[in-house]
Amino acid sequence: MSSSIVVAFPKQEIAQNVKKILAQSGYSVQASCTTGAQALASMGDLEGGIVVCGPRFVDMMYTELYEYLPEGFQMLLLASASSIQDKQVENLVCLAMPMKVHELLQTVEMMEGQVRQRKKRMRNIPRKRSEADRQVIERAKLLLMERNSFSEEEAHRYIQKRSMDNGTGLVEVSQMILSLMGEG
Repeated sequence: MSSSIVVAFPKQEIAQNVKKILAQSGYSVQASCTTGAQALASMGDLEGGIVVCGPRFVDMMYTELYEYLPEGFQMLLLASASSIQDKQVENLVCLAMPMKVHELLQTVEMMEGQVRQRKKRMRNIPRKRSEADRQVIERAKLLLMERNSFSEEEAHRYIQKRSMDNGTGLVEVSQMILSLMGEG
């Protein structure tokens, strides 16, 4: 599974060439843009990925684009060696132009691995539940304990199992239990 890639260069010809190189190598290029605003709009619908871009657009510089990057996106800046030496952004991956195709592909592959690792870490972080959600789950567990003589652990496992079986969240399963048992 490849990450979503947005290509953004002020000259359409350059954007199309970079897109073609990436697409021919099996990468999923979602958009080819000529302005920073178009790139941001394209990224807005995606869950993360990589934006491959030049240093300046008619509407903004790469520093502004970087500042507005949606959560889960990384930037690969393709620019002249002098532009890269003057770069003003930390944690930015840069390739000096002119560059070789294999350098671009290796760099995108490395960045894609980082995007995948970040997504995996984010999935493993437990979500913070609101107090109301915690109370719904707790009420459902208490009801199961009372009516079915479950221990708290058994009630929790029951709710978890139903959640996984149905592909719904713990809160939704708890609400369903409460309504089915006339407590909702």
